[in-house]
Amino acid sequence: MESFLSNLIYILPILFIIVLTVFTVKQQTAVIIETFGKYSSIRHSGIQLKIPGIQRIAGRVSLKIQQLDVIVETKTLDDVFTKIKVSVQFVIIKSKVYDAFYKLEYPHDQITSYVFDVVRAEVPKMKLDDVFVKKDDIAIAIKSELQEAMINYGFDIIKTLVTDIDPDAQVKEAMNRINAADREKTAAQYEGDAQRILIVERAKAEAESKRLQGKGIADQRREIARGLEESVDVLNKAGINSQEASALIVITQHYDTLQSIGSDTKSNLILLPNNPNAASSMLNDMVTSLVAANKINEPPQKP
Repeated sequence: MESFLSNLIYILPILFIIVLTVFTVKQQTAVIIETFGKYSSIRHSGIQLKIPGIQRIAGRVSLKIQQLDVIVETKTLDDVFTKIKVSVQFVIIKSKVYDAFYKLEYPHDQITSYVFDVVRAEVPKMKLDDVFVKKDDIAIAIKSELQEAMINYGFDIIKTLVTDIDPDAQVKEAMNRINAADREKTAAQYEGDAQRILIVERAKAEAESKRLQGKGIADQRREIARGLEESVDVLNKAGINSQEASALIVITQHYDTLQSIGSDTKSNLILLPNNPNAASSMLNDMVTSLVAANKINEPPQKP
């Protein structure tokens, strides 16, 4: 027991010295070592050694890509206040860890200041609609300005993105109303074109219907005339002269008309003469009209 305690007395100081001497550095990390408060070296990933009491770890720097989101409120050329969100992706250059650690105390504040400066210099030159269209141009201008300024401090700007453009709520509502009005106007134009096409097609169909109806009536009258001619020829062959045949045909059609009207229960009340003398009178009236028409159409006689 006494031997174990005596050995432990010698082992503990050795372990303590090892703990103070040996340290590890994680992947994608750089450790700055100072000797008596002065920069000494930069250690990278793996097991590293330092002199206890003389050297110390001044700081650890991440070599991973980092992202900083900056929200800038500014005014456009058409006097619209809007908030623009810019995402800056940057990384500390491995060979310039010393500059990044010692030359710049608050890198995030420095990057934010440059973003504010560039955005408030570029956006007031544009109208709100152009800000949405040319957001890539704004991002390129920010990256160019940041890259030139931050490279001296050991920072490399990987990418700058304009990730959000948020105008005032009233402006967005007005833009939505304008968009809705344009869409309603377009819809009304399409509806008007559809109605016009429908009217034109309906007129064409009606015209075609009238044409076919007229053709049908003409064909019907032609067939009626042909039938009358054939009927007169048949009656003439039976020894009935043309005038008597015409009277017989008129009487027959007269009674056919009365029968047709009587068979339709939905027809209105129509009063027609129904005696044979009426048919004879109609025939005489027709003959008189035809004779008068022929006299009118005859050319005037020369004296």
